[in-house]
Amino acid sequence: MSGNAWDQRFSGDDYLYGTEPNDFLREHAQFLPPGRVLSLAEGEGRNGVFLAERGYRVVGADSSAVGLSKARRLAAERGVEIETHLVDLAELEIEPRAWQGVVSIFCHLPRPVRRRLYRQVVEGLAPGGVLLLEAYNPAQLGRGTGGPPVAELMVDLVSLREDLAGLELLHAVELERDIEEGRLHRGPSAVVQVVARRPVTKS
Repeated sequence: MSGNAWDQRFSGDDYLYGTEPNDFLREHAQFLPPGRVLSLAEGEGRNGVFLAERGYRVVGADSSAVGLSKARRLAAERGVEIETHLVDLAELEIEPRAWQGVVSIFCHLPRPVRRRLYRQVVEGLAPGGVLLLEAYNPAQLGRGTGGPPVAELMVDLVSLREDLAGLELLHAVELERDIEEGRLHRGPSAVVQVVARRPVTKS
């Protein structure tokens, strides 16, 4: 979906996915070392604001100006700051070894774009840095409880193991769980989850 399409989707006063963080992120945020965190497909800010409240220096990257405006508003309402970066994730350039954490929550992209992005994530993490990722996997297709309408945009563990080569996978599973996030993520859902760390020694 293009940035303009997301602008239209985010144009209402409500927060489509709610203002509370993703459950997987909430439960695994302790794996993130202190410091800078890049949040991919940040949208309306619920995940970045959660991390900023816990002392992280958050940069939220997204293709929707409307979503990022709402993210900054949510941050202000919560008394924190997040930096926002308006960018097509297909063109995002991630500075090498610059990030203590990267968060990818329901970031669904075509496989070639995703492969390029996640290879940059691997290089972008500082030694000891951690990636937290949750996405819908292809078993979600047709359930109507959230996620993109085509399997090509969904993520499976086999491709993630390839795309994240060089990281130590601390947690890597495909499972079904109930998701209640605003209006668009509601009900039993098939997801893939990864917690991955860049080794401290030179890879």
